[in-house]
Amino acid sequence: MTAPLARTVLHRLRFARSWGLGDRKSPSATTPSLIRMDGDPEVDLAYACFEVKKTNQLPARLQLCALGPFSPPNFADASPRYDVNIGHVLPPSLEEANAGEEQGTSPLLPVSWQRMNHDPSLMDESLNPEVVVLTDAVQLAAQPGKLVDALVVLKKQFPGALIWTPGLGGPDNAAVLAWMGVDLFDMARSHEASASGVLLTMFGPRFPLAHESSLIDAQSTHWLQALDEVRSSIASGTLRTLAERQTLSSPRLVEHLRYHDQACSDVRGLLTTHVAKETRFPCYSTTMLSEPLVTDWETFMMSAYEPPAEVREVMILLPCSARKPYRLSKSHGRFIQAIQSTACHEVMMTSPLGLVPRDLEDVWPASHYDVPVTGDWNLDELARVERMLTNLVARVGYKRIINHTEMDLSFLGCEVIETRKNRGAGSHEALQDLKSAVKDAVAAYELRNQKNSLRLRSNYMSVARKNMRNDKWLEDVSVRGKLPRWRLEKDGIQVAVWSIDRSGFSFSKSSIDLLHEHESLPKIHIKTDLKWKGDIFSPMVEAYDSNIRKGDDLLVIQDGNVIGLARAVAPGWEWNGTPGTLAKSHQRKK
Repeated sequence: MTAPLARTVLHRLRFARSWGLGDRKSPSATTPSLIRMDGDPEVDLAYACFEVKKTNQLPARLQLCALGPFSPPNFADASPRYDVNIGHVLPPSLEEANAGEEQGTSPLLPVSWQRMNHDPSLMDESLNPEVVVLTDAVQLAAQPGKLVDALVVLKKQFPGALIWTPGLGGPDNAAVLAWMGVDLFDMARSHEASASGVLLTMFGPRFPLAHESSLIDAQSTHWLQALDEVRSSIASGTLRTLAERQTLSSPRLVEHLRYHDQACSDVRGLLTTHVAKETRFPCYSTTMLSEPLVTDWETFMMSAYEPPAEVREVMILLPCSARKPYRLSKSHGRFIQAIQSTACHEVMMTSPLGLVPRDLEDVWPASHYDVPVTGDWNLDELARVERMLTNLVARVGYKRIINHTEMDLSFLGCEVIETRKNRGAGSHEALQDLKSAVKDAVAAYELRNQKNSLRLRSNYMSVARKNMRNDKWLEDVSVRGKLPRWRLEKDGIQVAVWSIDRSGFSFSKSSIDLLHEHESLPKIHIKTDLKWKGDIFSPMVEAYDSNIRKGDDLLVIQDGNVIGLARAVAPGWEWNGTPGTLAKSHQRKK
């Protein structure tokens, strides 16, 4: 029996992973990484974790050996060594045929499109491979959508496995493949490029300059640079930007990224609820209009969003700003001064999110996105805003819209007051018209300003409806304190504070029973025969909510009783097999 592969997630970003191999406290190597093949130049363990050999005997076998001390408990000489039958399968175009040689099953799991369609043993819950090899990845990449479909299925079915797509990866597509969930690469395409006298770089193949070489040693240099860039971008949360830059070198990569966006929109728990304060959501290209984070925002706004009850009479539509949250910008400071009322519902028109209500301007991704502010809108951006406005006005039933943007709102079936009139949003005349329009609406509908504490509570209820199961736990809660640390209290006892570092609630121990009573958070059930001392790991978990998102607060249940709170560091689709920490302990009742 082969020695096990010790691995833990160092960084995660959607399907992309940076795995630490070996001792989780001090990993010997990290991914994404290379698998060394015959003819490859020597590279450090930091870049090549495994070596592979393929035998010529029949049936064909694949041998994969770790190059470092990756096996517990001593992490000394013992390293995983895999040997498996890879068989012979029909090409993906013949997916209806169930023929060919049977592929082996072991900690090294070869999988083909044909096997995914015809082998029910892949659904066995006890199957827990350490490395999955998508043997026909090159053929799948040539057929629209199939590579994406295969990788999404494999990531969800085997979340704890490293994925290798033989012969497909190169410095020019490593970021795109890593974004789609690939962890291991080989230099097969670099050998082909070398044989053709071409240099395979991060942004596509090109002929070498006079001082350059196309030999395999030079090719490997570009591989190492690509791995460094991918690892860094996974750690910093900017891999999507790097992947988009790489797609510009190939129409096929653009196709893969678009298919991947469509497929990810259907994956439960893929997105993140809370992010670190410094995290940015870069929206620099039109492809971001179909990004799952954007489509998820639109879906929520179109189907589930409800504005605070106190501001459902009059909407003020405002332009966005470069600074987030908007209220901290100079332009919105002038808007707020002109409006001088908390009785109207302020909504920002922005790309790519479409609409951002004032009560949600602090949450991810509304408070973290970066977009070029040029004033130019394409038809897709305008269509999204129109869809969302039409839906919101119809559902809420606003009696009047005060439009301080340049968008034509004649498609709305309610009264619209224009205040821009082809002037700058911050011009004195436009601001005066905005002030007059708000004053008239407040008088016409007898609207009243809200006390600041009640306005904050209404906003927090809106946030709870967005990021939690419901806002019921806030019904008898009051908001006290001052910026930047607003306290949420019930019967004089603090149950939470508003954390600007995570743009969300930080719950106190006293909130546990309250949140459980109203079922306001996802639940995880841990096993009866253990004492919860630290973080949550997969072997501890008996049941969990598959809709968990990274960053979610969770109710920890044992024997039917709530015993504390934890924060998810892994999304729900990972909880059935990913080694390492799944959730961080946050509060315990005892």
